Amino acid sequence: MVRARIDAVDLRRPDLRRPFPRRFIARLTGKTVLALDRRAKYLLATLSSGETLLMHLGMSGWFRVTREQRGRGTRRQPVRPNPHDHVVFYMSSGRAVVFNDPRRFGIMELIPAGKLQRHPVLSKLGPEPLSGEFDGAALARAFHRKKTSLKAALMDQRVVAGLGNIYASEALHIAGLSPRRRASTLATASGAPRDAAHRLAAAIKRVLEVAIARQVASDYGDAPFLVYDRQNERCSKSGCAGTIRRLVQSGRSTFYCPECQR
Repeated sequence: MVRARIDAVDLRRPDLRRPFPRRFIARLTGKTVLALDRRAKYLLATLSSGETLLMHLGMSGWFRVTREQRGRGTRRQPVRPNPHDHVVFYMSSGRAVVFNDPRRFGIMELIPAGKLQRHPVLSKLGPEPLSGEFDGAALARAFHRKKTSLKAALMDQRVVAGLGNIYASEALHIAGLSPRRRASTLATASGAPRDAAHRLAAAIKRVLEVAIARQVASDYGDAPFLVYDRQNERCSKSGCAGTIRRLVQSGRSTFYCPECQR
């Protein structure tokens, strides 16, 4: 999409999680994608109009890129219909970028020029987990005097941006920390990081780097997780005889080992 013009947009329904923006097709057609970026779980396409196309995959959304079926001087052939293909971007490069979302939890919004950083979903996000500004000290500052559980605190996007439920459980297991533990215990009374804060920050970076290297997609069934969705299985940590348990925290499933996570 980068450096290509959006020649046409095929909008196949009026909404996803929320209605599409007003004049969505008209505001995109003829605009060039200057850059693509990411902030937390949001994809950001900077347009030549100055607006930014903000996209979120939701739980089941994904993009595929196909080559258009058309010859020189012939009319474009629409992408073959699929009941879950909701948006098609026809690019000047001859590619069609298709958004497919069976559950329709995805989001597409157009943010006016100059308002990106003040947008409600972006303005309160914490540091990126793989950035240099995220470390044990950053966690300690966020957790200082926080009475909620460690797992619930990690799911707060103001603490760390884009860390989801699965990898929060995985990181806590690697760091050897109980998801039930109070978040404030990772900081001293003055807000300085304890050793556990450094371990957890390193574990978060490690689990995400491994996931990216393995190119784990939304099909979690094939992913080699340490604790997630492994209830009643033996803990895989060397020397641990514990059994993985499941509990519900803030409406989400947490998987952990009660023996090695304290």
